[in-house]
Amino acid sequence: MTKEELTAHIKAEALRLGFDVCGIVKAGPVAQEVATMFNNWIERGCCATMQYLERNCDKRLDPTLLVKGCRSVITVALNYAPRQTIEGIANYAQGKDYHKIVKDRLYLLLQYINKICNVQGRAFCDSAPILERYWATKAGIGYIGRNRQLIIPGKGSNFFLGELLVDIELCYDAPLVGNLCGNCHRCIDNCPGKALSDNGLDANKCLSYLTIEHRGELPENIGEMMENCFYGCDRCQTVCPHNRFSTPNNNSELQPNDTLLQMTKEIWYNLTQEDYNVLFSESAVERCGYEQLMRNIALFRKAQGKDWQQDFTGITEEIK
Repeated sequence: MTKEELTAHIKAEALRLGFDVCGIVKAGPVAQEVATMFNNWIERGCCATMQYLERNCDKRLDPTLLVKGCRSVITVALNYAPRQTIEGIANYAQGKDYHKIVKDRLYLLLQYINKICNVQGRAFCDSAPILERYWATKAGIGYIGRNRQLIIPGKGSNFFLGELLVDIELCYDAPLVGNLCGNCHRCIDNCPGKALSDNGLDANKCLSYLTIEHRGELPENIGEMMENCFYGCDRCQTVCPHNRFSTPNNNSELQPNDTLLQMTKEIWYNLTQEDYNVLFSESAVERCGYEQLMRNIALFRKAQGKDWQQDFTGITEEIK
């Protein structure tokens, strides 16, 4: 089988496995200007307390150091826009844990390739030091918009990204030319924490970072910024004109379950640790943890003018 035929088979199988887009690019160090921008971003403290972003920078900037013998990066995108959404939780976390869903499919793709030729590789989905959006742009899948999300032309930005790093040469795709954001600044103008600017993202101000990753004190006005979402934030995507092309996915694993669909504000306000464990045992929301989620809910409730202290005496003492 020729390299061209193998590449075509891989892309076809990726689509058969449910991925929406597949692109392939030659592995190697990232462009020097990208490495410089990333290092400057870290030095300015824009990664906030996410110290894992500061570690293994050599591997993050060169996947051939992450996976020995890596010669090609197969990058995929999986639509996560749910058919029916619930208030409170960002869209990407309304179904089951995307890390496992994407990686499981990528390893099925690796098994498929091994039926054709001998190949070694590893699969990743937000689970290793890889500049995922960079490789997706290099592979021609999309481009990075002003909201710092990967935007796929004609499809929007509601996508998980994954990578399969393999030790074989393939035919490579070309990156897209230009930036389709034009003069649009809706994401910047509508960012609740003013975390976005033409200079990029400052995670210290990002509502998604603050409600999920941040373990310290929160800004006093964060409840007002939350609007109807106390885990994560979708604002920079919901206002993006490109997401008018977004269509709901048909993957049952990425839909909110019946229990989540029946949640009311009162149920959220009185959520127990046991309830949390049942609801999010296979969810990305596990990253937040029960106490932190309830902290967010308390601030959300306070902003709505409720008698929030009645149900949150133990928790709210920490955030007065």
